[in-house]
Amino acid sequence: MRRSPTGIILLIDAGCELDGYASDLTRTFPVGGKFSGPQKDVYELVLAAQTAAIGSVIAGRRWNEPHDAAVKILAQGFVDLGLCRGTIEKVIEAEDYKRFYMHRTGHWLAWTSTTPVNTGSRGEWRRLEPGMTLTVEPGCYIRPADDVPQKFWNIGVRIEDDVW
Repeated sequence: MRRSPTGIILLIDAGCELDGYASDLTRTFPVGGKFSGPQKDVYELVLAAQTAAIGSVIAGRRWNEPHDAAVKILAQGFVDLGLCRGTIEKVIEAEDYKRFYMHRTGHWLAWTSTTPVNTGSRGEWRRLEPGMTLTVEPGCYIRPADDVPQKFWNIGVRIEDDVW
């Protein structure tokens, strides 16, 4: 039996559609069976962001609230890991976090022909309603750069679940 190389992580983004219903999920696995220290730090940060975002998926709240909850956790984590500098407020306001997290926290899942739009009336974010289904998928993607600690280079983690 050949052993898997250590230090390599695999991100799998998968979904399916059946009779007009869709699903989508993402997992990040250590190929060798165990995350390195920096990989584990990033994985745990993304998991904490996902947990906070899922906690914000509540009927009556607005569509953007899960994203905002995830960004707060990620921004703090990026500062703690030395990926971003400054206060969380400044990192969020200047959008410095987008260097490592450049997408929204999720998207709608529904009948493909009736998927609701993100905004409601008057340009406000739409309120979540019972029965709506969405993904929650924060991530962190770290490219090599002079101002990025080398131990984090080429780490990419996303965790995605479907929430109803």
